Amino acid sequence: MPTKDFIRQRFFPHLWCAGCGHGVIMASLIRAIEALNLPKNNVVIVSGIGCSSRMPGYLDFHTLHTLHGRALAFATGIKMGRPELTVIVPMGDGDASAIGGNHLIHAARRNIDVTALVLNNSIYGMTGGQNSPTTPLDARSTTTPRGNIDPAFDLVELAKGAGASFVARSTAFHTKELEQMLEKAISHRGFSFVEAMSGCPTYFGRRNKLGSGVDLMRMFRERTVPIGSEKKKTDPSLIERGIFVDRARPSYTDQYRYITQSACEEH
Repeated sequence: MPTKDFIRQRFFPHLWCAGCGHGVIMASLIRAIEALNLPKNNVVIVSGIGCSSRMPGYLDFHTLHTLHGRALAFATGIKMGRPELTVIVPMGDGDASAIGGNHLIHAARRNIDVTALVLNNSIYGMTGGQNSPTTPLDARSTTTPRGNIDPAFDLVELAKGAGASFVARSTAFHTKELEQMLEKAISHRGFSFVEAMSGCPTYFGRRNKLGSGVDLMRMFRERTVPIGSEKKKTDPSLIERGIFVDRARPSYTDQYRYITQSACEEH
């Protein structure tokens, strides 16, 4: 199926800023869905609010554009009501780990069978460039003009600690790697968490004098390494990419179905 069949062309050109990594990540998601040969009518895209949450408008599947921070709550309801559907939840770093933080940890703890895709650009891009839970220490933003003093969340460690049964990280630069991770994440039965590092040249890049979208792509190439890289041992500041967790455990959907079926049989 041609890639254009997965997008709503009437909503293009898109609203993302020049150099934003979100469109590249969306393309990797489209290719992953295409590679898995998933029927379009069996795929649901659920978002909250933010730059990344433009995806439901652009992707031609069943889509919900919901409340800020509540995408996983809506996605859980869909999966519980229609367990045969493939539910994918693109979120921003603030959307997922600030107002939506509790939904994230409990969806991971319960092992809800959805795929959470967090497009992490370390900033609140849509609302003016405020710092988010993933803004690095000392980084400047609209609300931290002299430098951020809040320690940043490591979203991979957060997802691992909360019990996610699939956890991975890549970047907007490593498009093929991200595509393959998303294929595995979507195929995984249980809660899948994929962090996709994305560049925001308009706010994060400009405030921190990091240059253009191309410069941010170079940064992802130079400042990230595969899991277990020797470079990480000599430079701990490098960020690891790869699949950190991939283990089987019963999904909440399967357990719920078993309990309800058992209850019906008893009566």
